[in-house]
Amino acid sequence: MKKEIVIDVQSSEIAIALLQDERVVEFTREESKNSCLVGNVYVGTVRKIMPGLNAAFVDIGGEKEAFLHVLDLGSNFHIINAFLNQVLDNRKKVPSLSALKALDLTPVDKNANIADVLKNGQRVLVQVIKEPISTKGARVTCEISLAGRNLVMIPYFNKITVSQKIESKEERLRLRRLVQSIKVDDSGIIIRTVAEGKKVAALDKELKVLTKRWETAIQNIQKLQGNGLVLEEVNRIETILRDVLSPDFENIYVNNENVYNEICDYVTLIAPDCRGAVKLYDGELPIFDHFAITKQIKSLFGRTVSFKRGAYLIIEKTEAMTVIDVNSGNRSRSSEGQEENALAVNLAAAEEIAHQIRLRDIGGIIVIDFIDLMVAENRQLLLDRMVELMQDDRARHNILPLSKFCLMQITRHRVRPAISVDVEETCPTCFGKGKAMPSILFTDQLEEKIEYWSQEKKERKLVIQVHPYIAAYINQGFFSLRRKWSFRYKVNIKIQPIQSLGFLQYQILNKKKEVLKIDE
Repeated sequence: MKKEIVIDVQSSEIAIALLQDERVVEFTREESKNSCLVGNVYVGTVRKIMPGLNAAFVDIGGEKEAFLHVLDLGSNFHIINAFLNQVLDNRKKVPSLSALKALDLTPVDKNANIADVLKNGQRVLVQVIKEPISTKGARVTCEISLAGRNLVMIPYFNKITVSQKIESKEERLRLRRLVQSIKVDDSGIIIRTVAEGKKVAALDKELKVLTKRWETAIQNIQKLQGNGLVLEEVNRIETILRDVLSPDFENIYVNNENVYNEICDYVTLIAPDCRGAVKLYDGELPIFDHFAITKQIKSLFGRTVSFKRGAYLIIEKTEAMTVIDVNSGNRSRSSEGQEENALAVNLAAAEEIAHQIRLRDIGGIIVIDFIDLMVAENRQLLLDRMVELMQDDRARHNILPLSKFCLMQITRHRVRPAISVDVEETCPTCFGKGKAMPSILFTDQLEEKIEYWSQEKKERKLVIQVHPYIAAYINQGFFSLRRKWSFRYKVNIKIQPIQSLGFLQYQILNKKKEVLKIDE
C-alpha cells in the first residue's frame, strides 16, 4: 500500500491530506492562526461552580469559558495546584516533587463533589483536550501531559507505564528499565507503542526535549500576570507527523519552503529514516490539483456520496448526532435475492462509511441506517466487517450491534469540529446575485482584462487561471483564442486549468505568480 502526505500551505490556512494508494483517507484543514489547539496549557481562573453538572467553568483568556468536569481533575490535582500556587507566590523558585509530597496532599476521589475541590476565583493549571465546538467552549483537564513520539511526560507524577499494545514482556521490561535510568524524579512517563525496539539514546534525546518544554512552561507561568497561554502545543502538521509517520510513508510533499525546512528538522528529530521522504513541491499547478486531491474532496464531502454500482449514502449532521442512510439505488434491480442484495450493499456501504468517518473526522454519536437484514448471521457478519474496517481509525470509538431495524450506533471520540467542506459552487451565471450578464460575453470580458494589464500596466507575461472546461475552450484549435490574444497584445499568455475555480471564475497572475487585482 502506497502512503503519502500532501501539505498545502496558504497564507490563511493549512490543509493536510493523507493518501493511501492515491486515495484521500484523512483530511484536515485549519486556519494558520488557531488560538485554541488541543494540547495547549493555560493558567485559568474558576468563574462558575456548577454542582448540578459536577463541573466548573474556567476563564483561560478566550472568548468562551472552558468546561472542567470533576473527572478531569485527576488524582494528582492537589499536587499540581500546590505547584501552581507556590510558583505564583514565589516566582523565583520552582518546588520539587518531594517538597510537594511532603505537604501530605490526598488524591482527588472520582466520586468527589466539585464544590469541595474548587472555589470561585481559584487559579488552576489546565490543558485543552477538546476544542470549542458550536456553542460550547473548550474542554480542559488538570492532568497535564506533554506528548512526544515515543514518550509522554506527566509532570509531578513519579510513575512509569508502558503501552498495553506492546505485547512482549521482555520488551516492556527493557523499556521500563531504560526510561527509569534516564527520567527525572519530578515526572512520570508513559511509553508509547512506537517506542518498541528503540535505543536508549533516542529515548533520552526525546525526554530532554519534553523536559525543556516543561521548563519553558514554568518560566512562562512565572512571567504571567493574569490568565493565558503558558505552553503551546506543536502545530497541526507536526502533531500528525508525530502520530502517523512510519517508514512505510513513501513521500511527504509540501509547497512552502519555510514549512519544508521545519518539517525536515522535525522528521530528522523523530524519525531520521524518513528524512528522504520529505519533498518540496514547486510545480505550476496548485499542489492539491496536481495530486488530484481537489476533485476527490469535492466528490467525497457532499451530502450524497456514491459508491459501488449505483448505491449511495446520505450523510446528515444534526446538533445531537450524525445520521447516515444507506440506499441501494440501481443495485435494487439486481437479479440476486433481496437478502443477498441487501447484504452486498451493506458490506460495500460499511467500507465507505468507515472511510467517511475517518475522512470527515466525525465525532460524537453516529447512527447508521443500513438496509434491513432478516438473517441474524448476516447482521453479525456486517458488524464484524465494520469492526474490522474501523481498526485503522486512531480515534477512540465504540461500535454497538445492529438493532432489529438494522440500525448501528457508533460513538467516536471528538476533540475538534468535524471537517466540513463546501462543495457547492456559486451559480456560474449570476455569481449569487440573482442577475446574470450574458455568458457569451465572458471571453470578451477576459480579453478586456488582458488588454488592460498588457497595454496599460505593461505586463509581458500573464497566467490566466480558469475552470478546466473554459481552459479547453480557450486553447481549442490551432488559431485558438489564447494564440490570437498573444499576437494581438504582444504578451506571453498561459492558460492554466484550476479545478477549485467555479465555471466562470478566473484569476490573472503575473510572471512572479502574484494575483493581479481586477479592481486596480
